[in-house]
Amino acid sequence: MLIGQGFDAHRFAPERRLILGGLDIPHEQGLIAHSDGDVLIHALCDALLGAAGLGDIGHHFPDTDQEFAGIDSRILLRRVMDSLRERGLTVHNADMTIIAQQPKLAPHISAMCEILAADLGCALARVNVKATTMEHMGFTGRGEGIAAAAVVLLTEANA
Repeated sequence: MLIGQGFDAHRFAPERRLILGGLDIPHEQGLIAHSDGDVLIHALCDALLGAAGLGDIGHHFPDTDQEFAGIDSRILLRRVMDSLRERGLTVHNADMTIIAQQPKLAPHISAMCEILAADLGCALARVNVKATTMEHMGFTGRGEGIAAAAVVLLTEANA
């Protein structure tokens, strides 16, 4: 079994879509990024890559490469999963936390879990997404952006 953890954060900007966990969330601002800015999927990709000893998302999908400009982060996640499968690795479970003062995310959590379970190729019961605030402290608490953290457990097919 291999454990990995990931973290990502992006600031808000007007006239951008807010994408979290592969889901378009209604909000007056979105996140600034080279890709679609999905901090949850970015943290998840880093956790997956880290568990496999494959570096980080920036190494595989650099923000200097125009191929990834505005890309749907689910595409990045699927590519990461392809790399893991080639190495005989599967996701045992994934646990993630979104840190955001706004918007309220509880109504969207189950849909995020369904999307992520499909892309990870694991049972829905093995994917957990939580949301919390920073009680108005720090950049997320002031409503300047969103952060996310992820922990994953991978299993090796031949272990």
